[in-house]
Amino acid sequence: MVVAILKRGFPWLALIAGLCLPALAQADLPGIPAFTVEPGENGTEEYSVTLQILALMTALTFLPAMLMMMTSFTRIIVVFAILRQALGLQATPSNQILLGLALFLSIFIMKPVLEEANRVGLQPYLQEEVTSLEAVELASQPFRKFMLEQTREDDLALFMRIADVQYETPQDVSFWILMPAFVTSELKTAFQIGFILFIPFLIIDMVVASVLMAMGMMMLSPIIISLPFKIMLFVLVDGWALIMGTLAASYGI
Repeated sequence: MVVAILKRGFPWLALIAGLCLPALAQADLPGIPAFTVEPGENGTEEYSVTLQILALMTALTFLPAMLMMMTSFTRIIVVFAILRQALGLQATPSNQILLGLALFLSIFIMKPVLEEANRVGLQPYLQEEVTSLEAVELASQPFRKFMLEQTREDDLALFMRIADVQYETPQDVSFWILMPAFVTSELKTAFQIGFILFIPFLIIDMVVASVLMAMGMMMLSPIIISLPFKIMLFVLVDGWALIMGTLAASYGI
């Protein structure tokens, strides 16, 4: 019955819509200035709030990439992954715990940079002292300084050679060159720290394997025997605090 009523009423609804559409099209309805660009001082342009919100929402999709390319997150999470592999623990601590720990340790290390970016970029923009584009440029300067301090000169020279560009000073280097050079340096440093972490646990594995072979227990996996000793060693030396302090100290904190 309902279907029959809809079938009978649909032609009338279509007729009413056809009669109303021309009237709505000719009506003088006020427009919404959603996408506007206003000229500013010194030849700059200021975008409307709608465009700024659209740009902000688009930029949020790149937030994970920016977290890895512009902060200490990459070095920390790589060191944690190598440490878990050295201990012989496949899923403990879980990935969620390591990611959360790396995230908040990154915030702790990046706190001076974030505070400086807020002071020179965000606060002047909220007080309407600078435009949105100027605020982005000002807020990027503390991150640029941090990345330059942690980037090796040979890595920076490598990507400058690949891009076939030259800069007079490191401060003039483009973000598109600085970012991959920074990540390359972070990976190199992370693997150096991971190598140092691996040595004591590797020695324990070798000792346990040698003892088991001398006793003729070749069918018993050395990993099963060495795992408690590695965990005990890591706990006795207060491993987590030592690693946290080492990672923070590697950034000069």
